[in-house]
Amino acid sequence: MWNERSTFYKFITIELWFMKLVIYMFIIATLFFTGCTMKEEVVEVPKEEKIVTPVKPSTENMKAVSFSEIEGFYKDDLNHALDVFKKDCKASKRNELFKDVCQKAEFETDGKKFFTLYFQPYKLLDENASDEGLITGYYEPLLYGSLKKTSRYKYPLYKTPKDMYIVDFTSIYPDLKTYKLRGKLVGNKVLPYDSRQEIESNPSKELEPIVYVDNKVDVFLLHVQGSGKVLLDNGDLINVGYAEQNGRKFKGIGMYMLNKGYITKDELSAQGMKKYLDKNPSKADEVLNQNESYVFFQKSNQGATGSLGSPLTAKRNIAVDRSVIPLGMPVFLNTTNPIDKKPINQLMVAADVGGAIKGKIRADFFWGFGDNAFEYAGRMKEKGKMYVLMPKK
Repeated sequence: MWNERSTFYKFITIELWFMKLVIYMFIIATLFFTGCTMKEEVVEVPKEEKIVTPVKPSTENMKAVSFSEIEGFYKDDLNHALDVFKKDCKASKRNELFKDVCQKAEFETDGKKFFTLYFQPYKLLDENASDEGLITGYYEPLLYGSLKKTSRYKYPLYKTPKDMYIVDFTSIYPDLKTYKLRGKLVGNKVLPYDSRQEIESNPSKELEPIVYVDNKVDVFLLHVQGSGKVLLDNGDLINVGYAEQNGRKFKGIGMYMLNKGYITKDELSAQGMKKYLDKNPSKADEVLNQNESYVFFQKSNQGATGSLGSPLTAKRNIAVDRSVIPLGMPVFLNTTNPIDKKPINQLMVAADVGGAIKGKIRADFFWGFGDNAFEYAGRMKEKGKMYVLMPKK
């Protein structure tokens, strides 16, 4: 896969009985407007905002194994994996689960020794005791743009709108930490914030563009990836990253395009969808508006950054379901290259999340920056096994 989030909180002091009613209504509304769904294609949904992870994950649906049982473990470049783990420790050490082992990592240079001495591997299993799940890919795209709107550069990347409210009761009700309501005030009512179609057809005056780019489909893919770079017409290169989302539910466009006959099963990839839409721009709005979700951005001083808060390392970081795997966790991955079908057996670090990355055995493989990374990420929809390396007590 998404880091300082631009938020605006509104709290109203009311009677306790009414508060309970409001909380209940917000939960229902949030589940309706921001619920996540498994994607129907290989592209990924925007990265989520930071939420404090649990100190220690449950070992339910996990099976303790030895390192020798993990295919390819001792053949991997474990020293490189250690370097990535150290990089991510700058953020993950705030979690008590990783505090001690991150301190130990500072003085280690031997990856094999470090991981085998201080961690216990567990194979992930799903509810049916299967050890195989879905591994997809994502990347950091390059777009072309201008700070001024022109006949070529006319598709905006917006900042978080000033009229969008984010209601968060975490400080009062910690159990609601994964639920947030995004909406707008209309009179004395909080209504869902505008959909993709509403934003693009009739943008609010409260929407401020960061930059304008030259390809509508590329904007959509940027929304899906969560961060990217924009090469400006003056030669400057800027980074843009996820800031917020409109609260609408993500819906994949792949199956819609397939059912409409716009693409074939063989073309059901990010590349296939982009190729069709670039050749048939009159269909772009019809197709893209099937997904009501809309992402807002912010300028960043660094490239692709995961929800953990650290810069992502190509081919060594993954996005995961944080309810299963805390961010910062080393995860050994057995999967295959989507193009040449050769095995990928290597130690990754969970550093990002995604709305469609849900489930016990589910990961999104970060391929890096640019067109070459897109070739792999856009086609990746592979089976895989995952082993979490749990720090020993």
